[in-house]
Amino acid sequence: CISAGCHSVFEQVTWLMGYENLCYQIHDTPELVDAMFERVGAILHEVAEVLVQFPRVAYLFGGDDMGFKTGPMIGSEILIQKAFPWHKRNADLAHENGKLYLLHSCGNLTELMDSLINYVGIDARHSFEDVIEPVTCARQRYGDRIALLGGIDVDFLCRADATTVRQRVRDTLDVCH
Repeated sequence: CISAGCHSVFEQVTWLMGYENLCYQIHDTPELVDAMFERVGAILHEVAEVLVQFPRVAYLFGGDDMGFKTGPMIGSEILIQKAFPWHKRNADLAHENGKLYLLHSCGNLTELMDSLINYVGIDARHSFEDVIEPVTCARQRYGDRIALLGGIDVDFLCRADATTVRQRVRDTLDVCH
């Protein structure tokens, strides 16, 4: 079983344009922003088309850090209009080929989750931070619709002693079984 990545539509555009510049260009030259998302999305979709051909690839791993601790990095409607169609195309491609589509995204995506689940069609989400949404809360909110991957906050793992980590893992497993 192999994980294969075809990700970072929003991140790639942000890296290519610069975050501050992207924010300005969304309003100043929206056609440039559209062209950037189209080109990056198309390239990543071509990668996905190759990856799904390999029988040992069990799932496509889309990753796109789209949020801060308080919410999305840009307006939700922009992400839904420009990045999500590419994630959807890759999720559809994965599903058409008997594979799963998993999403890694840091940040608070609460206002995006229904679109990620219902429109994009993610099968699972990775990355949970206690200050945003502990995995136990995400389990209650989304656990009947998608799988949750990971769950113990990395900051907690770095700062807590071994006994506290063990207890936290046990408590989390009890809730998330």
